[in-house]
Amino acid sequence: MYGHLNNTVYYAAMDTVINTWMIEVAGLRPLDDGVVGYCVASSCSFTASASFPEEIAVELAIGRLGRSSVTWRPTIVRASDSAELATGEFVTVFVDATTHRPTPIPAGIRSSMESAFAISQDA
Repeated sequence: MYGHLNNTVYYAAMDTVINTWMIEVAGLRPLDDGVVGYCVASSCSFTASASFPEEIAVELAIGRLGRSSVTWRPTIVRASDSAELATGEFVTVFVDATTHRPTPIPAGIRSSMESAFAISQDA
């Protein structure tokens, strides 16, 4: 309608990249592991706009790695020139799939996060 990508597209892209990374890279199996990651907070700051059908890309970073939660810091960039379009923050809390109570981030997933994002174990 306005000739640009709607804000929901940015949120969907960031959420999709986070969950795809946890499943495909870190090995999260939300239907089988007994642990799931819930997004409990999210925000996005828009710095420039993309026009439909421009391609965008999401760069993923971690801002904080806690005992049962992780704060993701995704950045949306224009695929053609890497110009920053938006920055986000998504907080994922890992919970027991049955009780829905917070549980420590599974060791394999934590290890993948620490390795991929160069996070010290003291974070």
